[in-house]
Amino acid sequence: MNSESLYQFSTLTVILLLLAFYGGTYLMTLGIRRKNEDADAYMVSNHRIGFGIGAASMTATWIWAASFYAAATSGYTYGVSGPIHYGLWGALMILFIYPFGRRFRKLAPNAHTLGELIHARHGSSSQLILALSNVLGSVISLMVNFTAAGALVSVLSPLSFQAGVIIAGVGVLLYTLWSGFRASVLTDFAQLVALMAIAIVIIPAVFFAMGGPETLVAGLDNLTPEQANFFSSEAILQQGAPFFVAVLAYAIGNQTISQRLFAVNEDHIKPTFLTATVGYGAIVIGLGMIGLMALTIGVQPLDGDMNNLIPQMVSGYLPPVFIALFFILVIGSLSSTADSDLSALSAIMMADVYGKNIARGKADPKRMLLVGRLTMITATAVGIVFASFSLDILVMLVFVGALWGAIVFPVIASCFWSRVTNQAFTTSVLVAMVLFCVARFELVDLAGPGGLFFELLASIGGGVIIGLMVFGFLGSTAGFVAGALALVAMLVFATGFLRDYTVLLASLTAYGTSTLVCVVMSLASRERFDFATIGERVGDYDAHEDEAAPEAGEAIPAAASLAAQR
Repeated sequence: MNSESLYQFSTLTVILLLLAFYGGTYLMTLGIRRKNEDADAYMVSNHRIGFGIGAASMTATWIWAASFYAAATSGYTYGVSGPIHYGLWGALMILFIYPFGRRFRKLAPNAHTLGELIHARHGSSSQLILALSNVLGSVISLMVNFTAAGALVSVLSPLSFQAGVIIAGVGVLLYTLWSGFRASVLTDFAQLVALMAIAIVIIPAVFFAMGGPETLVAGLDNLTPEQANFFSSEAILQQGAPFFVAVLAYAIGNQTISQRLFAVNEDHIKPTFLTATVGYGAIVIGLGMIGLMALTIGVQPLDGDMNNLIPQMVSGYLPPVFIALFFILVIGSLSSTADSDLSALSAIMMADVYGKNIARGKADPKRMLLVGRLTMITATAVGIVFASFSLDILVMLVFVGALWGAIVFPVIASCFWSRVTNQAFTTSVLVAMVLFCVARFELVDLAGPGGLFFELLASIGGGVIIGLMVFGFLGSTAGFVAGALALVAMLVFATGFLRDYTVLLASLTAYGTSTLVCVVMSLASRERFDFATIGERVGDYDAHEDEAAPEAGEAIPAAASLAAQR
């Protein structure tokens, strides 16, 4: 099937669908609005989010617009292993913050951002590096999601790309602005329920409309040997390994995850993160199977654009009712991530910038709320403007990913090792960023000794990643052993080989460099830090009574209950 165009709704139909979605989410948030909003509730719901809403919010936040298109692209490009490489490693991004998240909550149970903890540990410079990386990441995420909205509206209706961007931006801001994070998690619950219900219908419907398992198995003969191989080295090196390297970077560096970490009731952290891991992986891997199916039957992406693949499959094989459900599915997924980005940005500006650096610990809660809402308005405007330009954001994503990779070891070490200093933290991140850029853009000849130098740093980075992952779940001894074995394996197999895969080489270089510099500088220092002081330095901004934590199945009743407390 190679259709020349996609099915299009009328302008009125698309406007009604968008009004129904954004109007419904706005009406839902009216139940939790308060005349006098609480700054702590605005940022982290007073640390009392229950298991059900917490897991749903985490899952909905990570199933964003890119998950649809990239998962299908992965299946179409890399064959049978593609959906696994995208969905599994994405799910692990959620899982691997859990063991470190327990330590973060123990050190700073009343924190609102990870930056607050780092500020209490090191001071402003290290905190602002972390805050800057999160601001860039969240703004880029907003741009991606608004761009996806504009593209979806433009291909499925007569409306322009810019119209879709503006409607999505204003719609998300409308229901998130007043209640902040509380609105985000409440609507996430409803959006995930709708997303799962629609996905359960849409994915099998497309699959069987295309011929079902028999067609899929018969079409495997059309795949290249690499695409048919579940353990394809090309898929592993081009996608699996870079995604695996990004697991810890996104888990530690992304405020949308750490914000939920600090918001969830401490007793529910483990089940929340485990449930979100499974939920994300299952849905995204299922979406990737649509791309694999398209590959097996020989579908060519419309206009050569891989982002058209899923809309093309839905449009070509399903009736208009299902296409409308798909439209809502994508709009819901990108909106759930966009509102999380707005909430994350507002918390960073409220706590990290205003609370710790401008007010210097004497923050006015009412002024904090003003800062948070102005941040949301500004971020939405910036996201709409840059999304409307259809800019190439890949270069910015490269830098943000490197910055997150460079901060992983300094952040984790700062929370477990008393010898890490502010100077070691800051210097290690900056040096790692410089060497990342040198490797990523091949500013030196990687064919000679320069390539060997970066492969050695990357080998250290590989050992660090494996070591940290094992350390998080099994402790320091197991972590050191696993890291050492991974380092030896990298030195044996990666030298003379890894330089051909510059994205992977550069990402591992960021990890290895920051670790090496941080460890050397920390060992050279005689400073020791008392971790008990972190909890004393990080606290709530409002005096408030604890609210009952809403559980699974209590999302809508909880909204009414909170409204009654106004």
